[in-house]
Amino acid sequence: MSRIKENEKEFKRQSYLRLLRYAKPYWFRLTIGVLAGFMVGGSLFASLMVLPDLMNAVDQSTGGGSQPTAISEKATEIVTAMENTSSKEMTKAEKEKVVAKVLNPVDEDPKLIQSLDKLEHYSKKFHLPITVENKSKVNVSWPFNYSFSVIDSAGRMAWQFFLIYVIAFVIGWTVKNLMTYINRYCTRWVGAKVIADLRDEIFRNLVGQSLKFYGKMDVGHLISRCTNDTSAIETSVANIVADATRCPIEILSCVAAIVIFSMKLQNYSLLLVILVGTPIIILPVAFLGRRIRKIYKGSFAKIAEVISRMHEVFTGILVVKASNTEELEARRFHKVNRKYFRTVVHALKMQLLMSPMMEVIGVAATLVFLVYSYSKGYNFTALIAMLAPAILAYRPIKDLAKVVTYLQRSMAAADRYFDLIDTHTGIRERSGAVELGEFKKEISFDNVSFSYGENDILKDVNFKIKKGQVVAVVGETGSGKTTIANLIARFYDVNSGSVTIDDTDVRDLKIDSLREHIGIVTQTPILFNETIAHNISYGCEDATREQIIEAAKKANAHEFIVDGRHGEGYDTEVGEKGFKLSGGEKQRVAIARAILKNPPVLILDEATSALDTVTERLVQEALNRAMENRTVFAIAHRLSTIQHADLIIVLKSGVIAERGTHDELLKHNGIYRNLYETQFKTSETATADESGE
Repeated sequence: MSRIKENEKEFKRQSYLRLLRYAKPYWFRLTIGVLAGFMVGGSLFASLMVLPDLMNAVDQSTGGGSQPTAISEKATEIVTAMENTSSKEMTKAEKEKVVAKVLNPVDEDPKLIQSLDKLEHYSKKFHLPITVENKSKVNVSWPFNYSFSVIDSAGRMAWQFFLIYVIAFVIGWTVKNLMTYINRYCTRWVGAKVIADLRDEIFRNLVGQSLKFYGKMDVGHLISRCTNDTSAIETSVANIVADATRCPIEILSCVAAIVIFSMKLQNYSLLLVILVGTPIIILPVAFLGRRIRKIYKGSFAKIAEVISRMHEVFTGILVVKASNTEELEARRFHKVNRKYFRTVVHALKMQLLMSPMMEVIGVAATLVFLVYSYSKGYNFTALIAMLAPAILAYRPIKDLAKVVTYLQRSMAAADRYFDLIDTHTGIRERSGAVELGEFKKEISFDNVSFSYGENDILKDVNFKIKKGQVVAVVGETGSGKTTIANLIARFYDVNSGSVTIDDTDVRDLKIDSLREHIGIVTQTPILFNETIAHNISYGCEDATREQIIEAAKKANAHEFIVDGRHGEGYDTEVGEKGFKLSGGEKQRVAIARAILKNPPVLILDEATSALDTVTERLVQEALNRAMENRTVFAIAHRLSTIQHADLIIVLKSGVIAERGTHDELLKHNGIYRNLYETQFKTSETATADESGE
């Protein structure tokens, strides 16, 4: 059990690292985004450093106010100044001078001097068009020359001096938001591009899997992993990359500002609150994060079931309609969908719990700080200087908590994604595989055996298909006819024995060169939701319109394409799985595709068994043209279509029971003769019924 848990942890750790590796090609844009995130924190820190001076300015400008506390304080200062005067008797002018000195202590105000010193320092450091003259006057040389006294006629700080700090704060805040935009754009661009790459990779991986893989997997589940799982990673990663590169810097900037202000004011209460409150926040967030990942992993499995159910019903809608089971399928879908809903709601409860929990802790911590500061008699300016960075840190902390949720959600999807990416069932080329040049001699099956798991399909099959021959195989359903065709095209590998082309094992050939030599026409033609022309030229993308039309003519398809039944002609879209075309039309489009490819080897899963007599004749004529000057392996259902084959193989339970020409097999009085007579009698009966005899 512990070993399983260790493997799960290792897999999760690898999921984190593997996602990061996908961002490596876009390091430059990501670096810009990260640097912008650092500048967000820097500009925020600079703005916070200006804030105390801004508040000091407000505090200084209230010296002549009418508040009772301020008046009583000034009165006390005046009385004290009078009492400390050495002269027993003072003239009126001397008394006015003492009072004026108390009311307007311009040069002796340490806050004002400190503000002027800072202004002078930053003006020289950043070459600002501002100079300070005698601690009482400020000169501005751009955008025009302008001078003003630090103290106005009413004894208050001049509004122009206050405006300088306002402008500095606004500039810092503007830079912060500009850098926030750059950070979010660059990092989210990288996040979106990474997901596009993930989606490309999983699609490429899936189309490279073997047919055996698709025989075991549910298509709805695969679609869900390609769409829902990658979408979950997309929405999460896009937010994670942006917030994870910005929020920590903003939080550090706020904490640094709090530390500096705490040291200046010798008030360490807020630092103590942060020190105690941080683990109170982190521990529940970490616990909930693990729960969220587990729940979301279950929800992705449930939505896959929902999509699978939809895919199954929609593809089999004809049977559903014919069986009048719409209501039954609706109830089944409701049951599956309900399970998914419950899982999502469970995850939602965990996710939404984080924000109010953090908010309660944050508000409680702030109130504790205010009560303590009030008891110590700290003034408004000191409280603002301390609380502003704490308040500004709340949002990035909250965003960082969301990052935890997004991260766990994306990792739940990433676990499923990488589990599929790490599945490799595709046919692999051997090292040193060679190109298949011109097909010259023969295809040979030498003691070939093949099985699906425990189920044996072929047993010690031996035969040859010489160049230019037509070889047909007949037999009951499940006897292994289609498996032989799949082994020729190397959709599967044999368990024992070998399939060779011109004495070269197909496993030693490059797969693309092998399949370039093979064309396939199946009993159920596969058409894509594209135009008729695109379906004919599928696999031959460089084919001209003239070549497409010529192939369609040979396949008896040109007439129905242009006679008006399909308004756009060759540019008519055939619909999902070609539903706009009839069965015979679909077959002829598929044959035209094979003719256009012009392969030396043609595999036919006879396409005429489910067609009416007229359409069958047209399709058979097209097949005969497609077979001209080619080596053909035909899976036969109607024996009348293979009477002229050079070799007919009869399969029974995966073993070759009979072989020979049509006439030879009829003389044997065996399985083939019984099949032929059964079909012949059935055909005679059907013909008699049609003629009314």
